[in-house]
Amino acid sequence: MALTKYPMTVKGEKAMRDELEHLKKEVRPKIVQAIAEAREHGDLKENAEYHAAREQQGFCEGRVQEIEAKLSNAQVIDISTLPVTGKIIFGVTVDLINVETDEEITYKIVGEDESDIKNNKISVTSPIARALIGKEEGDVAVVNAPGGEIEYEIDKVKHEV
Repeated sequence: MALTKYPMTVKGEKAMRDELEHLKKEVRPKIVQAIAEAREHGDLKENAEYHAAREQQGFCEGRVQEIEAKLSNAQVIDISTLPVTGKIIFGVTVDLINVETDEEITYKIVGEDESDIKNNKISVTSPIARALIGKEEGDVAVVNAPGGEIEYEIDKVKHEV
């Protein structure tokens, strides 16, 4: 089985590393302390604090393993080092115009773990990003959305960090 590479921006990698450090240095010790305190209360079978702390520990360790796996397979792409060609590639910010409504929208194409639609960051695997990749300023991209096809004219492609 081929290893999957996870594309991510420099900021996305930093955010993941920060979360990992927080989990290891702050969350994990608090959970260990909570388990130790709950053990002191005696009978573990009916000790709700102990079971809650053990459950938290499971979630924490699962997230640590997930982040470590993704970081070990990360393909960090620094958009500032790539040549500006006007083509839409991973990491660029794109200004789009809805052909039908003239509504303007801006998206940054990022890795799956970085996507945040409220902040106009879309995953490289999203239908919109897949329709945009490889296109250039002035092109029209057709996005297959749940409500039907939407045509966007590509107004500007920006290499912003």
